Amino acid sequence: MFGVADYWAFVVAVIVFLAIPGVGNLAIITSTGKGGIAGGLAATMGVIVGDQVLMWLAVAGVAALLTANPALFGLVQYAGALYLAWLGLRMILAKPGDAPVLNMQPRHFFRQAMLITLLNPKAIVFYMAFFPLFVDPARHQGLLTFGVMAATIATLTFLYCLTVILITHFAADRMRASPRVSVWLNRIAGTMLVGFGVKLSVS
Repeated sequence: MFGVADYWAFVVAVIVFLAIPGVGNLAIITSTGKGGIAGGLAATMGVIVGDQVLMWLAVAGVAALLTANPALFGLVQYAGALYLAWLGLRMILAKPGDAPVLNMQPRHFFRQAMLITLLNPKAIVFYMAFFPLFVDPARHQGLLTFGVMAATIATLTFLYCLTVILITHFAADRMRASPRVSVWLNRIAGTMLVGFGVKLSVS
């Protein structure tokens, strides 16, 4: 479809990619907790813009550069793994009353979420390594193929983030009322981040 190798497999891959715990998800949750639905939507737009920048950089040839230079690609992977593990450990060790690991500031939800996405090793690895696998060289239609993939990613990201925003919004009051719940959610999310960092470093 439009030069995308197995379009529906691509859709599933994007959904799985979105559901993997990472700093992008935490940015959406934190922004919604602080700024309500409007804050969450602002962060969502930041994530979408960041994703689009990374994707079009891959289209422009950054993916080919990393493929041609395995050492550089390995550096990106290990730096990302260390970053995720560091964030995860901070979340696991955080105590009630500590400053949040991701300190999202009001009025800057869009900019901060966009920067987090651009520096997110999970997103970088996806767009530079995994994303090109779904381009069908035999049926490639130039910018149309990439445009369809970009629109698909943006639409799925918006729908996924909207779901996360609504769940977070309705759960925020309970989390504020019970600091213990917040601590344990931090520890669970932190453990998942450490696990993903380890997986990224050995893959």
